[in-house]
Amino acid sequence: MARLLILYTGGTIGMVPGPGGLRPGAGVLETALAALTPAGVITTVEQFSPLIDSANIRPADWNHMLDRIEAWQGDAVIIVHGTDTMAYTGAALSAALPDPRCPVVLCGSMAPLNTGGDAEGNLALALTAAQTAPPGVWLAFAGQLLPAAGLVKQDSHAADAFRSKPQTAGPATARRFADRKLAILSLSPGLPAAALRAALAELDGAVLRVYGAGTMMQDPAIIDALQTATRTGCRLRAVSQCENGGLTPAAYAAGAALWSAGVENGGTETAELALARLWLSLS
Repeated sequence: MARLLILYTGGTIGMVPGPGGLRPGAGVLETALAALTPAGVITTVEQFSPLIDSANIRPADWNHMLDRIEAWQGDAVIIVHGTDTMAYTGAALSAALPDPRCPVVLCGSMAPLNTGGDAEGNLALALTAAQTAPPGVWLAFAGQLLPAAGLVKQDSHAADAFRSKPQTAGPATARRFADRKLAILSLSPGLPAAALRAALAELDGAVLRVYGAGTMMQDPAIIDALQTATRTGCRLRAVSQCENGGLTPAAYAAGAALWSAGVENGGTETAELALARLWLSLS
């Protein structure tokens, strides 16, 4: 008998229409699991209380998931999760679980159960993947089992909402997310140096989404804001605003200021994975 833990965090998959829009529906997921779970599989459902929209996911929630994954003595874990921050949770769990003992399968949907959409198919795929996938962190979605470390949400409405970018293995770090202040910040033409300086002054670390292969504006005030941040202990990690190709330090003179300021090279990391790895390294 396969024993699966179902961690139900919330999300569209278990919602029903209400006066103000979609809201969590009592028993919706459990009813679907009863119908979809194959013979020979025992599921244990644990739900967040209250269920949360994935827009409200925090590092403390990742820590709770990690606690339950590591304590589970069964065969696999399925995490039912909303899609808006699925890429963040996939990156966080992958970074904190470099060598998981069993498959950890994320699952969600673009339409709720019982609406003729993708929910039943995604949930059935997750149940199958939990029994057949190798140890790792995965997303079961739109007929595919995707590595969760490099998830990209590519569409806000279509059922085929995700793809996954290959990611290199990261260094061994902490296994939980400490109470730190981090953010993802994007460089953009005309960015006021004072705004960047003020943001960095409030942070322990930040992921900078920079241009192309690793360039930035040659604004002395912007460069000084980065140098001041790293000098005072704010860790900065750069990733490209391009989806593919990553960063190549020293390729352009316009990027020299980044590296001389002590900004770390995130290579081909997604911004979500860079954030998770930086957070863990500060934990």
